[in-house]
This record gives sequence, C-alpha cells and structure tokens, in this order.
Amino acid sequence: MKEIRKPHSLTREMIRAPRKRRTVWVLGYENANLLDMSGPFQVFSAAEHLAAEFGIEDLYRVELVAKAKGPLPSDQGLTLQATKDFASDFSEMDSLIVCGGAGRRKALRDPDTLAWLKRAIEAAGRVGSVCTGAYLLAEIGALEGRITTTHWRWAEDLQQRYPDITLEPDAIFMRHGKFWSSAGVSAGMDMALAMVELDHGPELALAVARELVLFLKRPGGQSQFSTPQQPQTGSGGRIHEVQRWIAENVTEDLSVDSLAARAGMSPRNFARAFARDSGETPARFVESVRLEAARRRLEQSGDPVERVAAAAGFSSAEIMRRAFLRKLGVSPNHYRTRFRSAGKLAETA
Repeated sequence: MKEIRKPHSLTREMIRAPRKRRTVWVLGYENANLLDMSGPFQVFSAAEHLAAEFGIEDLYRVELVAKAKGPLPSDQGLTLQATKDFASDFSEMDSLIVCGGAGRRKALRDPDTLAWLKRAIEAAGRVGSVCTGAYLLAEIGALEGRITTTHWRWAEDLQQRYPDITLEPDAIFMRHGKFWSSAGVSAGMDMALAMVELDHGPELALAVARELVLFLKRPGGQSQFSTPQQPQTGSGGRIHEVQRWIAENVTEDLSVDSLAARAGMSPRNFARAFARDSGETPARFVESVRLEAARRRLEQSGDPVERVAAAAGFSSAEIMRRAFLRKLGVSPNHYRTRFRSAGKLAETA
C-alpha cells in the first residue's frame, strides 16, 4: 500500500535559498545531555529534508564534534558518534552549538576542551549554547558583558559564578550579537528553529515546527515551567510568624494594615521590617503566595478559573489573570492546559 503523506502549505518560493550550505558543529563531550545534542540536529535535518522536497539542496550539514572522533556516551546512556574532533579544520564550520549536561563539570576542568573552544568561537560566525552549555562559554570569558540565559534551575548559580554576564533567567532563548543561548534541553530546538527562520525565512521555520509538532515561538517564559518556590521568609520573630500565617490563610485580609496589626506593629514599621527580612514588600510576598496556591489548584483540579481565583485569595479572576501574565507570561487557562496533571486529564477524557 502506498504511503500517504498529507501536504504542507510550504512552497518553493517561500524558502530563502542558501548562498552556500551552512555547516553546524554541535560540541559534545562525555555525559553531555542527549537532547541538547540531538535536538538541534533534528531541527536542522528537518529543514534540510523539507527544502529538498522542492529541489533546494544543501541547507545544512550538522556534525557532532568532540575531543576524539568515535563513540560518545550521553548523560542518558545512549551513545552517539562524533564525526569531528579537535584537530578538524575550522574552515568547515559556520555555526557552533555548545551542549550542556552533567559532563560539563569535567569539561570545565579540561584545558584541551577550553582551549579548543576559545579558538572555535573566534572562527564561528554564530555561537549558541543549550542549557548548561552556557557555563563553558562563560568559563572562557566569551559571555562577559553579554546577555544570556540558561535552564531556570541553574540560573542563580551561573550568575553567581560569572557575575560579569547579564542573565535573563526567564527567556526560552536569546540572541546577543553572534552569541545565542537557550534554556533547558528542549529549548535548544526553539533556538535552532529561530536560526532556521533567520537563515531561510519564517515559512520554512513554521513548516519545520509543524513537522516536529513544536511551537514556532513558545508562549511565555521559563517561569511557567520552573518549580514554584516557597517565598523567602525571615529567620524568625514576628515577621516570620506573619509570613507563615499568610501562607496558611491566603483568603484572609492580607493588607499591610491587617498584617501589621497581627504583628503588633505600625504599618510603616511593619512594611520596613518585612522588606528588610524578606527582601520584598508585603504585597509582593502575598501575591507570590497566592500565585503558587492558584498554580497548584489549576494543576490539580478542574475548578472554573473564577473559583480558583477565589480559593487562592485573589479579589477577581481578572486580577489573577494579570498576575499570571506578569509573572509567568501565560494566562491561567493556558497554564492549566500545559500543566494539569495526567491523572486529572484522564478523569475528564
């Protein structure tokens, strides 16, 4: 039986043909993250195959480069094959993508890897990092004075280790000059899609996104994926007790006047002491606590948004929606669509 493949809306005229084939080197190392390495491969390969359907050849050639050619075990146990090594001629490379993963710790201590990377970024017309690959670029000073991003889990540590970089912790991917960076694992595919769009036009990038069942531009930022954190509390005393009470009573009157009375302090002194002990105003703390309560309820229940807002202490669904958009970059309904638990989805299926 003949294979049936539904046509896509892409046409030859929509593809910006290349002046020359772009060669992308993906830097891997022992125990690099598998998807950090393979995700960009998949995106560039899909672009190559889709364009070939219209007789447009030689968009991309992607190579996995490592210290030595041959088998390269990933952090997830699957072994890939490095086709280039540190002796390979840089004239064959247009773009370089640096992967992250548990093996980066060893790579950061390897003088051969760091020395090669310094030479490689000078030769590359475009340099990108996936997830904690940003550590390698930061270690050799390539990101000094630049804006970059990484996986939300490692953002604070990266910023502390390399204070000369400007970190944008909520970004899915970023570009600063020839340097690109992306958040965790799958975000490397978002970054690669953006590169395809820049190289060959939005229509091809959209066709690749559809082919791979991806967002062309993912809505919202990393904060919607990060683990909700308990707001910082003071080390003890009246402020700490009030903070604990807030977390347990989100639907109560949590105005400054009310909280100050509970602490036995004047509103002005309470606000000053609260900011000193927690690093944020009472209003911001209260909003963070209520936002976390709403996130949990959206993930675990099918309650209408209005009921979720009331249960989390927001005065209205609209006020809650604004808080979600401001802090997470998505609406409550979109957040629920992405993160409602599989068990709850199965119950309503």
